[in-house]
Amino acid sequence: MLAGRSLGRGFDTLWAAFAVSSLGTRLAFDAFPLIAILVLHVGPAAVSALAAVGMLAGAVLAVPLGPWVEFRRKRPVMIAMDLIRFAAMMSVPIAFALGQLSFIQLVIVSVIAAAADITFRAASGACLKSLVRREDLVLANARLESTMWMATAVGPPLGGVAIGLFGPVVTVIADAVSFLLSAAGIRSIGATEPEPARRAAPSYSMTDLLAGWRYILAHPVLRSLFLNTVLVNGLIMATAPPLALLMLRDLAFAPWQYGLAFGAPCVGGLLGARLAPVLAARFGQHNILLAAGALRACWSLGLAFIPGGTAGIVVVLCLQLGLVTCAGVFNPVLAAYRLGHIEMERTARMLAAWSISSLAMTALLTALWGVLAGLAGVRTAIALSGLLMLLTPLLLPRRALNMSAA
Repeated sequence: MLAGRSLGRGFDTLWAAFAVSSLGTRLAFDAFPLIAILVLHVGPAAVSALAAVGMLAGAVLAVPLGPWVEFRRKRPVMIAMDLIRFAAMMSVPIAFALGQLSFIQLVIVSVIAAAADITFRAASGACLKSLVRREDLVLANARLESTMWMATAVGPPLGGVAIGLFGPVVTVIADAVSFLLSAAGIRSIGATEPEPARRAAPSYSMTDLLAGWRYILAHPVLRSLFLNTVLVNGLIMATAPPLALLMLRDLAFAPWQYGLAFGAPCVGGLLGARLAPVLAARFGQHNILLAAGALRACWSLGLAFIPGGTAGIVVVLCLQLGLVTCAGVFNPVLAAYRLGHIEMERTARMLAAWSISSLAMTALLTALWGVLAGLAGVRTAIALSGLLMLLTPLLLPRRALNMSAA
């Protein structure tokens, strides 16, 4: 299904660029927490602070970028963000080679990368909508989703092996190079992108800055999906630093085992993404969002009870397989629904608002869970996140309000 008919040269080129950057990013899975733990020898609060401060500051910097992106051609913005991320990431191995790498530098690079990532996502969503027909949005997003999960399946294990063989910053180099290759791919998209309509005097007033959130919150189904996904993503990511400490420090798993435990189950995400267009066509977008959104909340609690040794790896593999399979179905249907219900002139601002909110929530919860892990222990922090995840289906939309309209 996903490897069938072409959606056009423009989409195929964008898809290839996305594949390259996704693989580089997944090779560098949790690279900064690993560097902080293995090189800088910091504790749980500092590891969580690294993730939280970078994401929160990046989200704040990205607030004015939604309106800025909306009235510019999207591909040059995407290329610029790729080049910024390349330069920021390359500063880490350079500083490490010179013996000057510090915790502060990791935080600064995290901030730059987070702001550039939000801006890139806002521009790429609008770019995708301009390249693909509305009826093909689920299929297009399913292809991107399957590619992301494929990269996630192979990237972390390869990254763990690379770190063991070549040192802790080698995957950061790979990530940086992937952004450079992505920029080259986006530049090669053939069709000329039309200049967006500009207002006579573009401003960045509070009205402009909040337009994306106003649109989301005014739409009943989008509002429910927004609240659900922001909270779910935040809870999942907030437990990543405590889970890394549990597996790498307390249970003494090797980096390659850690990467394998989170990489191999991502074949489930690939399977889910391949099934998403078929399931959405047969059962409807709303029913799939409701079912997959509820099922993905059932797995995280088990991560609090990981045993040591081989059994621990098996437990993580099974739990992650269930979680990412459900996410693989949910995410492309959600992405298609969002794009199908936004006017083109609002797309970048809405997607920026969604990404900023998700990143800010993740940052706040990550900081909170870092403190909780330091006070109550990493297993307690992971268990609390899992219990809260079980409540998140209550935020999903119960009624299909205009799910087929646009």
